[in-house]
Amino acid sequence: MDVDKAVQSMIDNLHKNTGKTLEEWVSLVKKEGIEKHGEVIKMLKEKHSLTHGFANLIAHKAKGSDAGSAENQDDLIIVQYKGKEHLKPIYDHLITGIRSFGEDFEIAPKVAYVSLRRKKQFAILNPATKTRFEIGLMLKGQEATGVLIQEKPNAMCSHKINVSDVSDVNEEIMNWIKMAFDQAG
Repeated sequence: MDVDKAVQSMIDNLHKNTGKTLEEWVSLVKKEGIEKHGEVIKMLKEKHSLTHGFANLIAHKAKGSDAGSAENQDDLIIVQYKGKEHLKPIYDHLITGIRSFGEDFEIAPKVAYVSLRRKKQFAILNPATKTRFEIGLMLKGQEATGVLIQEKPNAMCSHKINVSDVSDVNEEIMNWIKMAFDQAG
């Protein structure tokens, strides 16, 4: 199921399960005047007994902070690197390298990271802090060796690799990404 269909399904289920449309929920949040995303989620869960997924959807839509609210997907990438411009060459280098594996993958920018998908997601590219770029990888069952770090259970990726400069991206890192790419196809 593609992302647009998944979000639409969630919006439809929100109305079915709560009796209110997304627009009604967004209006309610705006009337509350709560600024922080986490506080909106807390309010919706505590006052209205919503699940975390529904509360998160409403919070993002109310703030226009979800990927679907961006006018241009490239704008999401620009915003990710504000104050972290020195990390953008890492992203560019990785995308160029991944394209050498084949063009049959999707680049799906989100608010805080970029998801890379074939039949399923295989990597996340994330300027995590001002000094650390994270490469999240889906490598289920793979032992963490070398630069590969095991992620916490229930994380979006099974492993990650931290880099701080484009010169850190070496053959070992590209081999791990290629493995994830191949497993997702």
